[in-house]
Amino acid sequence: MEKNRKIIDTSGAVIVSCASAVGGKEFEGPLGACFDFHDPTDSFGQKTFERSEAEMQRLVLATAISRIGAKASDIDALFAGDLLNQCVSSAYGLLEYDIPYFGLYGACSTAAEGLMLASVFASRGITRMAAAVTSSHNAAAERQYRNPLEYGGQRTPTAQWTVTGAGAFVVSNAENAERDNVFAEVIEAFPGIVVEKGITDAANMGAAMAPAAADTLLNYFEVSGTSPSDFDMIVSGDLGKEGVSILGEILSASGVDASEKLFDCGMMIYDAEAQDVHAGGSGCGCSAVVLASHLFPKLKSGEISEILFYGTGAMMSPSSLKQGLAIPAVAHLLRLRSPAAKYK
Repeated sequence: MEKNRKIIDTSGAVIVSCASAVGGKEFEGPLGACFDFHDPTDSFGQKTFERSEAEMQRLVLATAISRIGAKASDIDALFAGDLLNQCVSSAYGLLEYDIPYFGLYGACSTAAEGLMLASVFASRGITRMAAAVTSSHNAAAERQYRNPLEYGGQRTPTAQWTVTGAGAFVVSNAENAERDNVFAEVIEAFPGIVVEKGITDAANMGAAMAPAAADTLLNYFEVSGTSPSDFDMIVSGDLGKEGVSILGEILSASGVDASEKLFDCGMMIYDAEAQDVHAGGSGCGCSAVVLASHLFPKLKSGEISEILFYGTGAMMSPSSLKQGLAIPAVAHLLRLRSPAAKYK
């Protein structure tokens, strides 16, 4: 089959605001001081896990908008999603906003997918400003996909810990952005395709997603004419320890050495040994909060100049798991550049 892989020019889009909220375990990790909000109870004042997740989305979007002196009416489109059936956390959490809403399901790739779509809209002048929001909650996700936490099931070494967290981003057309607000320029976007390699283990998301990540990266390097050495970091969201290891092997077998450049949001957010998270973090909220609290500030300051960020998602459902179907995955990529050099 002939390849149809094209880079989308999004160079007219910039990230102008972001916000993050996390639970107690995330706050106790290496990036704890970076997050805007945290709740050691993971409840955020709500009675259910699902409502807690919805409240995190409401909180981070309100914060991201207010930080640039904007109002909800200034946001022309809202791209949001989460891990739960029918993306209910997004629908309920953002119910109060009178903003055109696009619901997304990309599993753990949702942060990348939302940012990609918001950037396309902003760079084409379809919107002056658009927002991307996503979240996950450990207890809600475990109850839906595996077993309720009360079950106390044994976790395998390849398992990842679903992050309790939410991130929101405001993406503006560059012509309308105030220079001091710009965190990063979204230079290019490269959508992924669905890849399935026969993995059926819901406790090994890294193995299911690594082939999709490799497909996206290898095709992007080929189409763009770039190599890993052109970037400060190549960041996955989130393959975890298992997936990054498999990805490195696939790239190496294809003649691409990226070993010194590969980083993973799921490995950044926790101390794997001290916090007993096995293969690292996962969930829509994982890459969203690491981007909002850690990576975007580094881009804004110029500490890092250019990164590839790709969100990886395992596109399973509770029904497909029960039926024993193999897990398809996707990886969406963004090329992000620091505004610091441009504004010197």
